[in-house]
Amino acid sequence: MKRLVELLQKYDRPGPRYTSYPTAVEFHDGVGEAAYADHLDAAAGRSGPLGFYLHLPFCEERCLFCGCNVVITKQRDIAMRYLDHLTAEIAQVGDRLARKRPIAQYHWGGGTPTYYAPDEMRRIHAAVTAHFDFEPDAEMAIEVDPRVTNSAHLEVLRELGFNRLSMGVQDFDDSVQEAIGRIQPHEMTVELVARARELGFDSVNIDLIYGLPRQMPHGFEHTLELVSDLRPDRIALYSYAHVPWLKGHQRKIEESELPPPAIKLGLYQSALDTFRAHGYHAIGMDHFALPDDAMTLAAEAGTLGRNFMGYTVSPSGKHASDLVACGVSGIGEVDGAYFQNRRKLIDYERAIDDAGLAVDRGYLLTDDDRVRRGVIASLMCSFRVDLADYDADFTSELLALKPMVDDGLLTIDGKRIAITETGRLFVRNVCMEFDAHLRRHRDDKQRFSRTV
Repeated sequence: MKRLVELLQKYDRPGPRYTSYPTAVEFHDGVGEAAYADHLDAAAGRSGPLGFYLHLPFCEERCLFCGCNVVITKQRDIAMRYLDHLTAEIAQVGDRLARKRPIAQYHWGGGTPTYYAPDEMRRIHAAVTAHFDFEPDAEMAIEVDPRVTNSAHLEVLRELGFNRLSMGVQDFDDSVQEAIGRIQPHEMTVELVARARELGFDSVNIDLIYGLPRQMPHGFEHTLELVSDLRPDRIALYSYAHVPWLKGHQRKIEESELPPPAIKLGLYQSALDTFRAHGYHAIGMDHFALPDDAMTLAAEAGTLGRNFMGYTVSPSGKHASDLVACGVSGIGEVDGAYFQNRRKLIDYERAIDDAGLAVDRGYLLTDDDRVRRGVIASLMCSFRVDLADYDADFTSELLALKPMVDDGLLTIDGKRIAITETGRLFVRNVCMEFDAHLRRHRDDKQRFSRTV
């Protein structure tokens, strides 16, 4: 542990999570709705399945740790007006793609998608099926909050074809829950998991966060055991990103109550040890999955993917080449370019009223971007890469990685890079050496969370 603490002091610094390369920091308003329309038209002529993401931003209460784009309101009329605009956007996108490509990966995120009543969820899904077909084995996933999700929600989701649930837990410790403004009794989560199993959901994921205020080893270890006893198919273990300069509500968190780096590292190590002891495989930089889960099988087969929705799997091994995102702040990738919708609700709705689309910034990938994206994706998904597979000169990057070789974080054999077990904790740091855009932001610590 002493050696890990030394490595933490050396490498723990602000850096991207690489759900895309280049990252959203590079998006600009020179790529907008007109470009998006052109790329949708081009995507209609391509083959292969689609990914489809819907952002449903509403929550009744704000969790203090949250870094998502959310709208806090108990006024249902605001949420219903949003549905009018969301369905209009889906129709506009659907008309351009003209039902030519089926959906293979489908995800509702937020916010709290189950903020909506079951009949309202039917309406949302009907807007999609009116314009798109689904692959027979499509992964249909949704984020649910056990505090507001009931059996009727789950029954409708199964009726609509959803087969994977992701539940936020973060920590079961009462003191931690109080500090983050999220009171969620253990029994509430147990009941929802049991009901999901009864209804036949293929996969249940539980989200945890380490590094939260008041989080200490003994309490967190108890949470880890409780989660392991629930036997979810997947567990996501995220490092808390304390970015109060970006998320003003995080200023309500007492920084003095955040665990110091050495304690935070110990929390991560406890989770790694506990989940492995319960038979879970460590996947990517922040996921765990049971041996027979699709994510484990994809990691073993070398077909694990990563995009704006995080780590992704495809039963056929063929990932969606385009990701369509609808809703406020939604980020997608269409025909070799990234596009993000307006991030404020009022701006999003005005844009839909005016043009039917709501993109206000994006990025067109260059050939060099595509090469570097491939390298970074390989490192993030499989912890190894053979640079000989890429038509580029990475001499300077290999030289820059030498200190990490000396520190035991990776090995280099010719042009083959392999990240070690210790180095997996620092995979973001390794990827940063291949990020040509990041060099312009070296001194800008306000853009990213810390890497560990």
